[in-house]
Amino acid sequence: MESVTFVRLRAPYMHRYSGFHPRIKSYSFLGRQYCNTALTLASTVPARARELTCNAGSKMEPIYDDANTEFSFEDWLFNSWDVGITLDDLDKFCSDNALMYYQILVEVRWLLKLSEIPEVKEVPTFSQETRAFLENIIQDFNEKEALEVKKKQQTNYDLKAVVYYLKQKCDGHSEVLEVLDFSHSMCTSEDINNVAYGLLIKDTINHVMFPVMADLCKALCAMARNNAHIAMLSHSHGQASGTTLGIEMATFAFRLGYWARRISQVPIFGNFAGVVDKYNAYKLAYRDIDWPHVAQEFVTSFGLQFNPCTTQIESHYHMVELSDILVNFNNVLVEFTDEVRRYISLGYFGQMMKVENESYTYKLDPFDFANSSCDLIDAKSCLSTIKEFVFTTHWKVNLTDIQVTRFGLAPSLMAYKKFLLVIEKIEVNESRLAEDLEKNWVVLAEVMERYNLPEQHEKLKELTRGIYVDKESISSFIENLDLPKEEKLYLLNLTPLSYIGEAENLAKLIDEALGSLLGLKINQGRIYHRGGWG
Repeated sequence: MESVTFVRLRAPYMHRYSGFHPRIKSYSFLGRQYCNTALTLASTVPARARELTCNAGSKMEPIYDDANTEFSFEDWLFNSWDVGITLDDLDKFCSDNALMYYQILVEVRWLLKLSEIPEVKEVPTFSQETRAFLENIIQDFNEKEALEVKKKQQTNYDLKAVVYYLKQKCDGHSEVLEVLDFSHSMCTSEDINNVAYGLLIKDTINHVMFPVMADLCKALCAMARNNAHIAMLSHSHGQASGTTLGIEMATFAFRLGYWARRISQVPIFGNFAGVVDKYNAYKLAYRDIDWPHVAQEFVTSFGLQFNPCTTQIESHYHMVELSDILVNFNNVLVEFTDEVRRYISLGYFGQMMKVENESYTYKLDPFDFANSSCDLIDAKSCLSTIKEFVFTTHWKVNLTDIQVTRFGLAPSLMAYKKFLLVIEKIEVNESRLAEDLEKNWVVLAEVMERYNLPEQHEKLKELTRGIYVDKESISSFIENLDLPKEEKLYLLNLTPLSYIGEAENLAKLIDEALGSLLGLKINQGRIYHRGGWG
C-alpha cells in the first residue's frame, strides 16, 4: 500500500475530534473519512502541523491529546510562529480549561449562595471550614485538575463532566457531597453556562482585548508625538494644505481610542432562572422566596448585568455589540493600513527588515501590513458570523450558541499583536516628505483669500489652474498684491513647510486627549498584561 501523510488539524471547540479548515468552509471527522479527504485538507495547511502516517485507503481514528490549553486554530491559520506571536494570553480565558474553570466557579458559588438562604433547608448553612474547602476547589484549579475533568467527558456533555469532577473532589466531605446534587434540582446547565460564558467574555475583554487595543492606540500616540514636527503634504482628492505626520497618526489614534473605550463599556449580561427562565421549579419548591431577586444578586455578584426577561437562553446582545465594536475598530485599522501602504508607495515610509518584490527588485513590498490586513479580514468574517448567529434565538433552547461565542476574538487579537510589531518597523523618510512639499507651493494660494482683495478668486484661479506653481511664481504674485509691506513680508517668508497651522501642537495634545478618553496615562508604556485562571 502507498504510504501517505496526514496532518492533524484543529478546529474551534471540536478540535479534539475533527479536522477543520475555515478557508474552505468545511470540516471532516478524520475518524470517519478516507485518505483522499484528509489529503485535500492536509495540502492547505502549514507543515508545522503534526504529521501522521497511515496506509492509503485506510481509515483514521480520532486523535486525542492533552492540548486543552491551546485555543482553536491560531497556530496554523494565522502563521503566528512566523513573527513570534502566540495567543497564550487568550488561552488563559478562552481555552477548554478556562471554560471549565468558569463553570466550576459558577457551580461552587451557586451552592454557596443556596447555603446562605435560610428557607432552603436542604442546603444547610456551611461552616467556615466548608466554605474555605469549596473556595479552594476554585483557587487550586489548574491544568492537572482540568485533565481530571476531561477524563469524565465520556458523557459528551461538558457541564456533566464538571459535576462529576466536583463529586470526586468532595468525596470524603459529607457536608458538601450530600447536597451537591440538589444544587441542580432547579437550575439548568444553561443557567451555569450563560454566566460562565459571560465571565469568560468579560475577563477576556478586560484583561486581553482592551489592553492590546489600548496599546495600539498608545503606539500610534507615540508615532504622533515623535513626528509632531515633521511637515507633510495632505492628500484628499489631490494635494491639499500642509499638515504634519504627527497629526495624521494622532487622528487614527483617537479614532481607534473611541472604539476601544466603547468595548470597555459594553455590559455583559447573565440570567439564572431555570427551565424557560420563568422560575417554575424554584417557585414550586420554595414559594416564599423572591427568586428573581436571588438570581439578580447572584448574577451581579460576578460583575455581570442581570437580564430579567429571557426565554431559556440569555439573548447574547452583548456579543452582538462587542462584534460590532470590534469590526468598527478593525475597519479603522484597515484604513490605517491602506494609508500606510500609500505612504510607502509615495516613499514617505520605509520598513526595517524590508521585503523586496520578487518581480520588481527595485520595489519594496509592504508585506507586514498586507499580512495584518488578512487577519482583519478573517476577523471581520468570524465576528459577522457570530453576530448573525447569536442575534436569533432558536425556540426556547439553543445548545449551539455555546460553541461559537468564544471563538471570534483570536483573529482580531492576532492582527493587533502583529500591528504592534509592524508599527515599530516604520521608518519615516523626512527628505521625501519635504520634497513633496517643495513641489507644491500652490498650497499657499488659499492664504491669499483672507485679504479680501478685488477679484481675488479669479486672480488665484489664473495663477493656479493648469500651471505649475513654484516659489518664484508665488513670490511674484505676492509682490503684485496691493497689501501693506508687513503683510507682504509675512507672506514672502511663508513656505509649504511652515504652513501647517496648529498641526504640531494638536499632535502633541493627543496623549492628553486619548488618556482622558480611555482613562489611561498614555506616555507610560504599554498596559498589556496577562491574567486568567491557573
